[in-house]
Amino acid sequence: MNQKWFAGSRKWLILPPVALGIAILMFMSAGKQPPAEAERGEPKRTVRVIEVPMVELRPKAEGFGPIEPARVWTAVSQVAGRVTYIHPRLRDGEILQQGTELVRIDPTDYEIALAQSQAELMELDGKESNARASLEIEKRNLALAQKELERIRKLVKKGTTSKSLADETERTMLAYRASVQNHQNTLALVPAQRTLFEARIEQAERNLEHTVITAPFDMRVANLKVEAEQYVPIGQSLFEGDDIDRVEVKAQVAMSSLRRLFIGRERFQIEFTRLNEEFADIIAINSIVQLDLGNHVAEWVADFVRFSDTVDPETRTMGVVVAVDEPFKKIIPGYKPPLSKGMFVKVVISAKQTMQRMIVPRSSVRGGNVFVVDEESRLRRRPVKIMFSQFDISVIEDGIEPGDRVVVSDIVPAVDGMLLDVVLDEALNASLREVGSDT
Repeated sequence: MNQKWFAGSRKWLILPPVALGIAILMFMSAGKQPPAEAERGEPKRTVRVIEVPMVELRPKAEGFGPIEPARVWTAVSQVAGRVTYIHPRLRDGEILQQGTELVRIDPTDYEIALAQSQAELMELDGKESNARASLEIEKRNLALAQKELERIRKLVKKGTTSKSLADETERTMLAYRASVQNHQNTLALVPAQRTLFEARIEQAERNLEHTVITAPFDMRVANLKVEAEQYVPIGQSLFEGDDIDRVEVKAQVAMSSLRRLFIGRERFQIEFTRLNEEFADIIAINSIVQLDLGNHVAEWVADFVRFSDTVDPETRTMGVVVAVDEPFKKIIPGYKPPLSKGMFVKVVISAKQTMQRMIVPRSSVRGGNVFVVDEESRLRRRPVKIMFSQFDISVIEDGIEPGDRVVVSDIVPAVDGMLLDVVLDEALNASLREVGSDT
C-alpha cells in the first residue's frame, strides 16, 4: 500500500513543473503581438496615394462663347442717288480707320436744293428790309395825316372850310393806317418764314453731308452690299463696320461654377445703381479669354462687363459677357492671332482673392467618401464634406486632415481594414501643390 502511494506521489511531483512551463509560455504569448511571420499569409494590395496638401486656391469658373464686336455700325443711305465713289479698300474683312471716306452719292440734287433754300432766305431778308423801311415811311405819313385831319376839323367848326374836305382828309389818314397795318402784318410773318427757310437750309445741308459716308471709328468691313454707279434709295443697307477697338464674348457658364466664386466670402450688398459701374471690382473677379491653337493656348486679359439675360434652365448655365480691348493691336504672329468675329473661345473667370484649402483629385472622391491609409497601412473609409469641385480637383472642407494619405488608385473591392502596400504618387502630389501657384 505504501508502494502504491509512493508511486502516485511521484506522478504528482512530476506534473507541476510541466504545468508550470505551459502556464509560463501561455503568459508570455498573451502579452505579445503575433510575430510578423504569423501574418505571412495575409495578402497586400498595392495602391497609389497622395498626401493631402493645403494650397492657396483661387476659385474659377469657365464657359465658352463666340467673339462679337462690342459695336456694330450699319451704313444706311440717308439720301437717294447714284453712287459716284467707293473706297478702293471697301471690301469684306478690310480694316479702315476712323474718318476715312468710304462711299459718295451724287450730291448735285442736294446742292441745288441748298442753293434754292439759301436764295429764298436771302429774298426774305430783302423783303423784310423793304417792309421795315416802308413801315417807317407810312408811320410818318399817318402821323401827318392825323395832324392835318385835326386842323381841318377845327376849320369846319369855325365854318371856314367845307365838311367834304374833312371827309377826304380822313379817308387819306385811314389809308395810311391800313398801309401801316399791312407792313406790320408782313413783318410779323417774317420770323415764321425765316424759321421755315432756315430749316430747309439745314435739311439741305444735312442731305448734302449724307452724300458722303465716312467711318465713325476704326472698323472692319463686313456684309458689303453696294457697288459703284449703283442707285441707292433712302434706307438701303450698304455695309457693316465692326468695331476693332473692343470685342465681347458672351459665354454660357454653369451657375454652380459661378457660385464657387463667392464661397467662403463675407456677404455684402450691392446698390442697384452700381450694378453696371465697376461691377468686377465690386465683386473682386478677374477674367481671361483663351484660344486653343493646338500647340499652345493664347490668352487675353478681359474685362468683366455684365451678366447677360440668357439663362438656360436645361443646362443650368448663365450668360456672362466679358470684353477685350484692342484685340487687333495685340497680335503676335504665330502665337497670338487677332480676335476676330465668330471665333469660339474659352472664358475663365476667377476670384481675385485666394483661400487656403485642402484639395484631392476629383476622381479620388467616391460617393462622398475617400479611402485613406492608416498608420498600420490599412484601408479606411472616410466620409468627407466637399466645399466645391473645380476642374480635376475637389476642395475638402471637413473629413480629413492635411497630410493624410488618400488612395488615388482604383481599388475594387475596397474592404475596410485590408492590408495595403503603399506607393506615394510624387508626380500627382507635386501637380496638386502647383494648383495654388497656377491659379
